Amino acid sequence: MNGPLRIEDLRAWYGAAQVLHGVNLIIDEGEAVALVGRNGSGRSTLAKAIMGLVRCEGEMRYRDVRLVGLRPYRIARLGIGYVPETRDVFPALTVRENLLLGERKGTRFTQDEAYRLFPVLAERASVRAGALSGGEQQMLALARTLAGDPSLVVIDEPGEGLAPQVLAQVAACLKTLRERGVAMLLIEERMTIARMLDARVAVMGHGAIRFDGPYASLAREEQVTREWLSVG
Repeated sequence: MNGPLRIEDLRAWYGAAQVLHGVNLIIDEGEAVALVGRNGSGRSTLAKAIMGLVRCEGEMRYRDVRLVGLRPYRIARLGIGYVPETRDVFPALTVRENLLLGERKGTRFTQDEAYRLFPVLAERASVRAGALSGGEQQMLALARTLAGDPSLVVIDEPGEGLAPQVLAQVAACLKTLRERGVAMLLIEERMTIARMLDARVAVMGHGAIRFDGPYASLAREEQVTREWLSVG
């Protein structure tokens, strides 16, 4: 297997309930991969497994370092950033303080860089994160993750609940990051940002990857779309 992130036969559980049933996935340097599927297919569980947040077994390596069994802080220090669907900003702290908490010594993504990517954060720097809109919190969560200088970012539903204008800003930021060589795993339901980034698509169903390839190829796979993506 090639690529900085290599996942092979990964299985994961919540208590006694098994959610992932042998996931195989590769993400190359600087590549954007969109992980799509119905609710309950295991997409968010895979993100948590990568970050060491659920019990899992199998093979998962990042630049030849085995991730299975590592604590989340050690995985983050390897260069993997995570933006959960819940965003998880610190509501009582200001925008500036949230960014400082995420900052890593020698990072390429300083506060000034965050403010250039998301000008609204500069305008709201002294505002408590809990008072931000959902879109502003998404921008802050992404900017705080980037302050840790990751080479791979796992982002769970980056466009969820965002107005079209804000969604376009987030997509533009992610496009800039990809141009700088940052790889990303995007968990999406509608593939809106994935199409903007020309991302490779991996379809998940029942805890395993059912399709992996270019978006144009997926459009021709009627059986995959009908069985694993269509609703109703």
